[in-house]
Amino acid sequence: MRNKKYKWVLLLCLVAANYALKAQDQVVKLYDGVAPGSEEWDWKEAEMYSDLFGTEVVYNVTSPEMLVFKPEAGKGNGTSIIIAPGGGFQSLSINREGTILAKELAAKGITAFVLKYRLLETKTKDPAREMMDNLTKRDEFNKRTAMVQELAGNDIRKAIGHVRSQAKAYRIDPEKVGVIGFSAGAMVIMQSVLKSSEKETRPNFAASIYGGASQELLSRDLPAEKIPLFICAATDDQLGLAPSSILLYNKWLSGGYPVELHMYANGGHGFGMGKQGLPVDTWNKRFEDWLQQFKFL
Repeated sequence: MRNKKYKWVLLLCLVAANYALKAQDQVVKLYDGVAPGSEEWDWKEAEMYSDLFGTEVVYNVTSPEMLVFKPEAGKGNGTSIIIAPGGGFQSLSINREGTILAKELAAKGITAFVLKYRLLETKTKDPAREMMDNLTKRDEFNKRTAMVQELAGNDIRKAIGHVRSQAKAYRIDPEKVGVIGFSAGAMVIMQSVLKSSEKETRPNFAASIYGGASQELLSRDLPAEKIPLFICAATDDQLGLAPSSILLYNKWLSGGYPVELHMYANGGHGFGMGKQGLPVDTWNKRFEDWLQQFKFL
């Protein structure tokens, strides 16, 4: 009886270990050694459940990396998507705007990467509330985040370059590399679209979810390639970012570039992969329709 008990315990441990491994296939560090520009950063990365956001968040990221989610063997379609979660450059909504979507995309045959880009240092134990407090003074917040936005832009470009250079190893098509960003993450991915000087660090398609772009980004020229853009937001966005998505749509439209906009009546800010019993809950299905239309799915 005793041996049988130990065998069951061992079996359960093996099952748990196997499940943990399948949470992601691998973790890829973007830089050898310390990331350039943040050499003096000495705070420690951490994760917590945010009551304010209602989901897990990662904060104090100093060493950018990607969580890799691969399709089942033989079921990949060659498309890859790098996901940039949001969190006001203070934290990352790692599950609702990251891993949940990554797993769904992988199940559809897409190789998904969740990007943990560099963030501001959190001085308290609650990065979400600290960020919301800072947002009460929007001009000061923009100045405070300007430097880390540049570093995060370097991280997304580095990520795209890595995925393309390792296309054979990941079994993907280097001409089907896309990006999707939520809130602050949308501003990060748009840097790769509008501020990449080399084609190797620009995506083949992009999606901005309740983010838009800064005035500085909107003032830039459209990319040389007609990169298809998917945009989604809610009219009742509590942070008032809905107009930014419309400005981004108009920029693409004026250039004759392929663009699709979904502006839901309700959904608020930060809906991500959460469920509210509203039409916005199925935004990711519209994203899949769009991917299929452009032969990425």
